[in-house]
Amino acid sequence: MGCIFCLMGKSSSGKDTIYARLMADASLGLEHLVTGTTRPIREGERDGVEYYFYSEEALSKLERENRIIECRAYETVHGVWKYFTVADEHLDLEHNNYLTINTLEAYCKLREYYGPERLVPIYIDVEDGIRLKRALEREMAQASPKYAEMCRRYLADDEDFSKANLEREQIQPIFENVNLDETVEQITSYIRKRTCSE
Repeated sequence: MGCIFCLMGKSSSGKDTIYARLMADASLGLEHLVTGTTRPIREGERDGVEYYFYSEEALSKLERENRIIECRAYETVHGVWKYFTVADEHLDLEHNNYLTINTLEAYCKLREYYGPERLVPIYIDVEDGIRLKRALEREMAQASPKYAEMCRRYLADDEDFSKANLEREQIQPIFENVNLDETVEQITSYIRKRTCSE
């Protein structure tokens, strides 16, 4: 029986980099579980890798077909951006393990849809000052920096991933991402031990 490993953490905690490193490790045998969004694609992103990028019309069609497992809408300084998971007929949890990056809210919806035995949370934590520095450096590197949105996302994460919320949903383990190589090694070891394919 396979499962879905859900990487979670506040913005600029290193989720994307850790995700890429884990997916590159063929020995883990993890499959991609890519979520969708209606937000504009960022410089350097590729459709179907970081996210599937949908128009509002395409999302509405999926909703009419009852293919949306969970959907979150965020009021940003650039309008409403939606993030969502599509019920995918190609997802084979009988034989494969998957890796995804998600919010706590999305994790809870996936757990409700697929069952708690299929969902494995992996929370990545970084000291807030370091995260803010990383977020600013990343935004400065964009062709059209969106600083207001960066600040909104940073503050929203404090509420979404509050200690109370993490404890309520029993999110464990928590990996402190101080040294990237060590963090990846720790998570890799955890995934090997926590395989759901037995």
